[in-house]
Amino acid sequence: MEFSRHVSIDLHIHTTASDGTFTPQEILSHAQRLNLKAIAITDHDTVAGSKEALRSGIPPSLKFLTGVEISASPPPFYPGSGSFHLLGYSIRLDDPKLNGTLEKLQQARKNRNPTIISRLNEFGISITLDEVRKVAGEGQLGRPHIAKLMVKKGAVASIDEAFDRFLGNGKPAYVDKQRVDCFKAIEIILNAGGVPVLAHPGLLDYNNENQFDELIGNLKKAGIQGLEVYYSEHTPDQTRLFAELAHRHGLLMTGGSDFHGDIQPETEMGSGKGDLIVPYELFEKLIQH
Repeated sequence: MEFSRHVSIDLHIHTTASDGTFTPQEILSHAQRLNLKAIAITDHDTVAGSKEALRSGIPPSLKFLTGVEISASPPPFYPGSGSFHLLGYSIRLDDPKLNGTLEKLQQARKNRNPTIISRLNEFGISITLDEVRKVAGEGQLGRPHIAKLMVKKGAVASIDEAFDRFLGNGKPAYVDKQRVDCFKAIEIILNAGGVPVLAHPGLLDYNNENQFDELIGNLKKAGIQGLEVYYSEHTPDQTRLFAELAHRHGLLMTGGSDFHGDIQPETEMGSGKGDLIVPYELFEKLIQH
């Protein structure tokens, strides 16, 4: 199937199985409305979204990749901080080691929520775990749902404000979450038949290009096979840098919006904040890998 370079795909999408507001079925329908040609559901630390999408039936006009986004601890050779996440594509959804690891991470997420809410209560923000559960519905309860409830109750004006003042890393109500060792996460994805990719590298802290080049080189030695080059928050300069690094290290390039639905309404599936185009050829190279 031949598509123009400007026909878009989206390989970074979240559903109600984690912290998105669209069900997997709604994601499939929305992708069709937007005329996307290929998508991947990459929920945080769960493959439930991918499973549900496959159960509901993938439309013939849409190509689909199974996926997951794993919260990993930064490797020892990386001195910075930031969101160190690994995307896994084309994974076997029934892989026992993968599912066992994800279950532990999901439980850790559940355990942190009462502490976050308790800290918010100490600041005079009156919310309960039951109220947040109603906001989250059947999904995996997390900080975006807490933020949404804070907005609803008038404690903050926006979800961004909730994170900037209370819920973000280093803020008063922040509680760190359990992460998988980076090397273990790569191994788990590979053993599940998947392709491990470093997510949103532009969100990582690094002092200079040489330091980041060294990070990518070491991650490749550890088994990383791709780099998320195209991303909603990447600047044009970052996109060019990451494309160059992917080429230099012989890595696949991927891309996606990091769509979460109504929780982040400024980010649309397939187009990010309006200027994101992820070429179809990246999907073809990924499935041929």
